[in-house]
Amino acid sequence: MECRPGCGACCIAPSISSLDKPAGEPCRHLDDALRCCLFGLPERPACCAGLQPSAEMCGETREHALRWLADLEALTRPE
Repeated sequence: MECRPGCGACCIAPSISSLDKPAGEPCRHLDDALRCCLFGLPERPACCAGLQPSAEMCGETREHALRWLADLEALTRPE
């Protein structure tokens, strides 16, 4: 599966501790077209490189992806 153009859900919904990025806020490396400026570069965090699009996560819409990832973030947040 390929990333949906103009989505960026995986760069917004989850927290990214290695970048000090809180959940729900756009990553500072996300451009105006909602693409990762670090994609393919060694500086890209391993957690980002390991996250692959899937039908379950991405669904049919950006809104689905944002909700699914936000729910996953809430379920895996340390107490």
